[in-house]
Amino acid sequence: MKSTHNHPYHLVDYSPWPLTGAIGTLILTTGLVKWFHKFNFNLLMLGYIVILLTMYQWWRDICREGTHQGKHTLLVSKGLRWGMILFIISEVFFFISFFCAFFHSSLSPNIEIGAMWPPMSITPFNPFQIPLLNTIILITSGITVTWAHHSLMENNFSQMSQSLLLTIILGIYFTILQAYEYIEAPFSISDSIYGSTFFMATGFHGLHVIIGTLFLLICLIRHKYNHFSMNHHFGFEAAAWYWHFVDVVWLFLYISIYWWGY
Repeated sequence: MKSTHNHPYHLVDYSPWPLTGAIGTLILTTGLVKWFHKFNFNLLMLGYIVILLTMYQWWRDICREGTHQGKHTLLVSKGLRWGMILFIISEVFFFISFFCAFFHSSLSPNIEIGAMWPPMSITPFNPFQIPLLNTIILITSGITVTWAHHSLMENNFSQMSQSLLLTIILGIYFTILQAYEYIEAPFSISDSIYGSTFFMATGFHGLHVIIGTLFLLICLIRHKYNHFSMNHHFGFEAAAWYWHFVDVVWLFLYISIYWWGY
């Protein structure tokens, strides 16, 4: 008997990936404890492998459902959009916590750090060197990802590929420069509250840049396989939203931690 449905919702098929993802997360957190106490990261690596394999297969299934099986109807896409919006809002509050820690410690510095900001014996980065270059890189990447979005909406697939590739290259360039900055840093994460807030805020932002770059790289690969059309491309749109969020967070980081904190 042929089964039909008279509703626009996507009722997902049975999937093992939530279970394997949970098992991978359990192995990862247990491996972290083992690494901290026993200095052995074999279990940590196993957790990473399980999670990465789960991510690949779970997202592969989602791409199939949305691209080939037509299960991402307008109503489903609306739900996905709201999910991405709420996720980005949660990320905003995640970074607000770092900014609160930074301004709490910098606006009224304790006597233990010399009652001054930056603290005594801390040499901060010059904001008009690598940090300014990284700001220009991210602003430019925001322009190129917008160019890619408009090219896709106009069915210009060649310009979409070129601009998206350029965005990915700029993201990789940003990461390389930030890694170089960390290597050359005259202070570490253990150097008072300044080092802690600096590396926590910029480090987590750098992690978000890497995730966003991978997100865009996957979108480029999917674009090459014609997964996106001018009317159906939320996968790329979500990546573009995420990338703009990363850009805006960096502007706040640059103005407050690098420039004002200098």
